[in-house]
Amino acid sequence: MQHTKWCDPLQSPINPHSVRVISGKFGGRRLKGTPPAGVRPTSDKLKETIFNILGPSIQNSIFLDGCAGTGGIGIEAISRGAAFVYFVEQSRRAGQIIRDNLKSLQVAEGFKIFEMDIIKGLAAIDKPLDIAFVDPPYEREDLYDACLTRFGSSPLLAPDGLLIIEHSKRKELPDGSGNLRRIRSLVQGDAALAFYRA
Repeated sequence: MQHTKWCDPLQSPINPHSVRVISGKFGGRRLKGTPPAGVRPTSDKLKETIFNILGPSIQNSIFLDGCAGTGGIGIEAISRGAAFVYFVEQSRRAGQIIRDNLKSLQVAEGFKIFEMDIIKGLAAIDKPLDIAFVDPPYEREDLYDACLTRFGSSPLLAPDGLLIIEHSKRKELPDGSGNLRRIRSLVQGDAALAFYRA
């Protein structure tokens, strides 16, 4: 999201934040488009860690890529066999990059893109989520709190659903919220992941 995420200035014509699909049917494909100023894509290394943890549970899942940026996580989920992916991203430019990449991969169905803030996007989701990945801007503590409250007080997650939140390793997320309980934490570089189940 151009106005909420952070990234280093581009120092060379080669975009250091360019995104590739790691595995699955689109494995090795590099996604097009320079992220809008302020977008902080999840690193390939952290993305690989996430999907290694998810393993075969991604197959046929209903998946959310929340605060999606240019959609690398959701496209990775599609590549690995997710049945349906919701992309929620407030930046129109980033939303167009998601559309362009899906079109270049010839993905014409099995997804919805909501160009709106994450809380409004969560209200628009009409299927229980098996896996939800949310990556708010690190400085937006209000969004972390609001997302946890929303997931902990509504049936957004399927009965055995999993919520993963990426955050700065310098921020400690709560052990629970409503009916959510944190089951795992992981730190990699400056980023951290918190895993929650109902």
